[in-house]
Amino acid sequence: MPHEQIVIVTHEGECKTHIFTSGDKPGGPAVVFYMDAGGIRPAVLAMAQRLADAGFVVLLPDLFYRYGPYGPFDPQEVFKGDVRAILGPLMATTGISRSVADTEAFLTYLDTRTDVRGSKVGAVGFCMGGGMAIAAAGSWPDRFTAVASFHGGNLATDAVDSPHIFVDTLKAELYMAVAENDASYPPSMAEQFEHSLTKAKVRYQTEIYSAAHGWMKPDFPVYDEEAAEYGWQQMLEFFSRTLG
Repeated sequence: MPHEQIVIVTHEGECKTHIFTSGDKPGGPAVVFYMDAGGIRPAVLAMAQRLADAGFVVLLPDLFYRYGPYGPFDPQEVFKGDVRAILGPLMATTGISRSVADTEAFLTYLDTRTDVRGSKVGAVGFCMGGGMAIAAAGSWPDRFTAVASFHGGNLATDAVDSPHIFVDTLKAELYMAVAENDASYPPSMAEQFEHSLTKAKVRYQTEIYSAAHGWMKPDFPVYDEEAAEYGWQQMLEFFSRTLG
């Protein structure tokens, strides 16, 4: 089946998870998809399927599982109101440390699938998921070989679990797709984060897109089709080269 819905038991509960494969290809390398703050919704499911259709087994966990039932949200409507009031309570139930802990269960599940090729996996994260993907790879360096972050924010902060802290153990190659004039990832933060990468001798590439934070998400008001298609091209080439 190209789309399965399962439950993965983590240290803190039952995480509803979507598994995507291609109907035309017998499995492939695995990629863990770390969602944005808008949660699981049709646009995110379609993105995961598109990645799977390129030859990957995609694991998309609902990182808001601790909150309970919600949505699905329509970002067009959410951004018309108080975004923090709507999404803040859900975001408070997850975070870098919790997503890192959850990743252990995700990897354990992937090891049970006969359609996953190899033990090395990739990760892709959008918005809040960008930092989660990086931290997960730094926490499980012998499993992750490639990480892509799209308009990831708050990558170098004073938090004890700031993503930049995890790069010291990062073995994966990193592709950073950065939004132009992104308040969640200003130039000073980018400089600090890239300094951490260079110091840790992480292989990485940064590209600044002439687009707003969230440009990759087709249901966001700021969606930029041209920039998004370029991002997809870069992502697929990156994963094909590093996981292929």
